[in-house]
Amino acid sequence: MTQAKKEPRRYLLISPCRNEADYMRRTLESVVAQSVTPSKWVIVDDGSTDETPSILAEYAAKHPWISVVQKPDRGHRAVGPGVVEAFYFGLDTVDLSEYSYSCKLDLDLDLPPRYFEILMEKMEANPRIGTCSGKPYFRNAQGQMVSEKCGDEMSVGMTKFYRRACFDQIGGYVREVMWDAIDCHKARQLGWIAASWDEPDLRFEHLRPMGSSQKSIYTGRRRHGFGQYFMGSDPLYFSATAIYRMAHPPYVTGGLATLQGYISAWWRGEAQLDDPELRHFIRAYQRRALVVGKSKAISEIEDRLSGNFQPG
Repeated sequence: MTQAKKEPRRYLLISPCRNEADYMRRTLESVVAQSVTPSKWVIVDDGSTDETPSILAEYAAKHPWISVVQKPDRGHRAVGPGVVEAFYFGLDTVDLSEYSYSCKLDLDLDLPPRYFEILMEKMEANPRIGTCSGKPYFRNAQGQMVSEKCGDEMSVGMTKFYRRACFDQIGGYVREVMWDAIDCHKARQLGWIAASWDEPDLRFEHLRPMGSSQKSIYTGRRRHGFGQYFMGSDPLYFSATAIYRMAHPPYVTGGLATLQGYISAWWRGEAQLDDPELRHFIRAYQRRALVVGKSKAISEIEDRLSGNFQPG
């Protein structure tokens, strides 16, 4: 692979948040401690009613690269399209062209100190990497760090790190559940590489378990099932992934909840992603993955579509 021209390490963070007082200090401290400081961090307070505003004001006063934006209160915690809406509310306050990289960052994470430096090093070494991340872990009841089992072919939604050219070409994020998978599939369709790495200096602690919800973890699982339907996932492939998830907490019932979300959306005839070519692309990949495995299927796509790659 030819060495890419090194871009300026100017990166932008945007963090939608609501009532994150229980977790946010650890995220704030871990970002302040990064080996490469963000050029700008826009934090969108989406109607918090706890101590979040005062904590944000404290950190913004200490660090001039932190900017707090107040979004009108919607009256409840937003997930899926609401999070993306809040992200764009923050993005509209800056000029993205001033930054080489951007990241949608959640405020319930504890990042290792070289996290963003290493991501940029990897993207500098391979010009086709358009979006990437490390891997999320959570602490179980015994205090042990447990992987959230995210695939290597996706950048994770809680730290969605992007090269600006790739973000522009995919058209940004879809304002619906599964936005954080649809973007990776779209990037790959255009010849980019989406990836995440399970390396010691890229493992971060997710303080709120993935797939949980302000109501219950089962609500989160059903929402995930709906999102898979919206994205156009192949029914057989999705059923296989739901069965796989039954082996992880909450055992059996979590996987069943995802199936319920998918089947209910199909039964109601819910609308799907308005990009038929991308839906076909996703299903073709998933069917191939059932035969040869995800890694092989992704490798085949990356080789086949390398000609689509436009570095911008």
